[in-house]
Amino acid sequence: MSYSRRHRPIRTLRLIGFAGLCCICALVAGSRTPTELERIVEAGSLPILSRNGPTTYYEGPVGLTGFEYSLASAFAKELGVELEIREEENLGVMLDSVGTDAGHFGASGLTITEARQQKVRFGEPYLDITQQLIYRKGQPRPKTVEDLIGKDILVIANSAHAENLRALQAEHPELRWRERADLEMIDLVEMVHDGKIDFSIVDSNAYDINRTIYPRARVAFDISEPQQLAWAFPQSADSSLYDAAQDFLTRVKQDGRLDEIKDYYYGHVDEVNHSGALVFSKRVKQRLPRYRGYLQVAGDMFNLEWELLAAISYQESHWNPRAKSPTGVRGLMMLTRATASEVGVENRIDPIQSIYGGAKYFKKIFDRIPQRIQGPDRTWMALAAYNVGFGHLEDARILTERHGGNPNKWADVKENLPLLAKRKYYRTVKHGYARGWEPVKYVQNIRNFYNVLAWHSQLETRRIAATESEAALQAVKFDSERLSGMSQL
Repeated sequence: MSYSRRHRPIRTLRLIGFAGLCCICALVAGSRTPTELERIVEAGSLPILSRNGPTTYYEGPVGLTGFEYSLASAFAKELGVELEIREEENLGVMLDSVGTDAGHFGASGLTITEARQQKVRFGEPYLDITQQLIYRKGQPRPKTVEDLIGKDILVIANSAHAENLRALQAEHPELRWRERADLEMIDLVEMVHDGKIDFSIVDSNAYDINRTIYPRARVAFDISEPQQLAWAFPQSADSSLYDAAQDFLTRVKQDGRLDEIKDYYYGHVDEVNHSGALVFSKRVKQRLPRYRGYLQVAGDMFNLEWELLAAISYQESHWNPRAKSPTGVRGLMMLTRATASEVGVENRIDPIQSIYGGAKYFKKIFDRIPQRIQGPDRTWMALAAYNVGFGHLEDARILTERHGGNPNKWADVKENLPLLAKRKYYRTVKHGYARGWEPVKYVQNIRNFYNVLAWHSQLETRRIAATESEAALQAVKFDSERLSGMSQL
């Protein structure tokens, strides 16, 4: 993915709600000056400011994704307009720019602080976080602020973390740190993991989703009280857009949509322990490159995301093509003999055949899930069925409905799957007993691996682009020097 210059649109989402558009535009017909909201609807576009990163927005396997992206695009959909994300990596500039031609509001995991409230008007909070000091495992763990004095501390410039350090410096005048505007929190976690810096401060949600790929970065202690994240709006007399956003955020809290978005991005983060994360991080670098091409081809063949297939195969075999379980399943995708025969695989330990067979089998299950189940819920249920069997998944959906839940929502079904291990429940359904807790953990682990791989792929693409850009600049410099030398002949 190539990144834009400041304020250049990265990607747009066209979502037109004709009824809402007509109703609001009717208000513009008068002679008065239209409100900010009316101008947005008339223009058909909602430009907002954000930073590229795993907690905000990024290019996923099937387009833009990320917590802030999902929430903002849902708001744009309600307004019936096109969402336009404009990148601004400097948080100070972002806060100064909201309400200008640069963007109507900032949606970038912005912490509500007293200093920032002097500049902007924050909307309804949507997420609670804590600032956490991180250090490298194997080094002495700091326990107090005094332990930070004399150490190399790096944070994002103009961030709430830097603001917190300035407040702490009032009590500890010798405290020093560095700030950079061109870093995301994942960069800081990686730098601590690699030992390039001693300490950093990141938000708890950012640490949670990055700790699997950078497991040597550990939390020393919380360096702030719990804080809230919100969108930042200008302090202007025209509150039409602000009011619409507050109504929207209140509704998504009440109807459960906000919880669904939170669950999608953060509902998987507690499932991989530290030792498992170390193994995963190592194998992403050492084993995954051998099979990535095959996974991408299989993904194209069966219209599946290769990162999802990679996550499945890691959960099944840790990318070991000769893996074997006590029950006799084998290979990269751990196929049974019956499944291998069903999908035309002759040699289960051949990685190409195993990836092909596993992808084909998963696609068959995915297509069997009722059509009314769509989006992530369809994927998570297909994964559960891949693990425990389609019949047991259907039994769990029946139990979910009996207990007043939604059988088409994974969040409800996963609460009822473990009941299949209890006699009073499994006797009442068609397929009987199942170790129902296993598919729940299976899906959670794959969600974790999948999200890490999706962001890792984005990060890799960004670094390759940066390397190529640097190489091109060096080539131009070399050619310029040659031309300069020739001109002197």
